[in-house]
Amino acid sequence: MTLASGTELIVVEVDGAVATVRLNRPEKLNAVTQEMSDVLVDLVAQMNSDPGIRSVVYTGTGRAFSAGSDITTLDQYATPWDFRNRRDYCDALRQLRKPVIAAVNGYAMGGGLEAALTCDIRVAASTATFAAPEIKLGWIGGGGMSALLAASIGASNTALMLMTGDPIDAARALSWGLVSEVVEPDALLARAQELAATIASRPPIAAETAKANLRAAYNQPLDDAIAYEREMQAITFATADAAEGRAAFAERRPGVFHGR
Repeated sequence: MTLASGTELIVVEVDGAVATVRLNRPEKLNAVTQEMSDVLVDLVAQMNSDPGIRSVVYTGTGRAFSAGSDITTLDQYATPWDFRNRRDYCDALRQLRKPVIAAVNGYAMGGGLEAALTCDIRVAASTATFAAPEIKLGWIGGGGMSALLAASIGASNTALMLMTGDPIDAARALSWGLVSEVVEPDALLARAQELAATIASRPPIAAETAKANLRAAYNQPLDDAIAYEREMQAITFATADAAEGRAAFAERRPGVFHGR
């Protein structure tokens, strides 16, 4: 399957089993319009149904990862109910079953921060900046900002970001656990793609199950989460890829995994 966005506002490149999705509206700090959200919804459906894509890198062009939703377009919604029911880019990313790495190349603001939080792993350029500035405009984030931030950086740090709207730099984001690594800007994309390639080399059923299981773990009491994980382990253990993994281990060779 060939991935296609159908617009220059979102560029998609595929290298082996890794798809790189890049917001490409640098003059507007990669602020996302409804057209771009609709494209991302369709791209996620394409990637989920393509067995050749095993991991994804999500990033932006220029000096911004994303400034979130394009505020100048928000008045196009006739009612708050229409705004609430829009096809949303953060919802789309949450539907992506493949492991996804955010390569945060610059400003990650508002919905851009939510999009990064929705990704499984976050790697940032040393010049990246993170903020939840919605409070300065009279509202709050709606793409998982509070829950996802609190899960990453704790309640107090989350309150600081949500209630002031002020930005933090990449060094603080790393110390708080918001990102996994900070690298120099010219090394960012290569590092994210290297991580994505490593994940893509793993058995794909196990990788997607690990992602689903991690999400489930955040939504269940401890005993239930452990029980669920045990069931997921049994399911993955029964796959042909797991049998290949055991054989490869015994024969001291790299495994060859086909997603079966």
